[in-house]
Amino acid sequence: MAETVKFKPLVYPAKILLAWGEAIGGNKKIRDWLGKNGYPELYTFVFALNLKDDAREWLMKNKYPHLLALIQGVERNKKALEWLKKNEFEVLWRMALAGDGDEDSLTWLLLKHRDFAHLAIKIKKVKDGIQDDNDDPHRISRV
Repeated sequence: MAETVKFKPLVYPAKILLAWGEAIGGNKKIRDWLGKNGYPELYTFVFALNLKDDAREWLMKNKYPHLLALIQGVERNKKALEWLKKNEFEVLWRMALAGDGDEDSLTWLLLKHRDFAHLAIKIKKVKDGIQDDNDDPHRISRV
């Protein structure tokens, strides 16, 4: 019998979503504020998005597999995308696809969940920056 994955809900006021987007975009002051003010999962998400394994482990241990699946979906992990879809995380599934450049998903988010569309755009910029670092033979990658 398959083990049921437990997860915590993701319910945030608009100002916290805005702060999360700023943190994803590189604002360390806001990122740290999220960590100190009751949003450790959003704080940790930023590190996990930037390929920090201990942050990815923290998300799993603390019942945020859906946030890790979002990151892995942006990284084209098909199992993560399937998991999001199967567990009815449509917004996160669409964010993962949009974060990987899927225009239809970005349009869907813009029409139905504008705040999450902006997050997906920020996530895509980070992902693209990591990829550029990895592809540039003159730079030392972040990995």
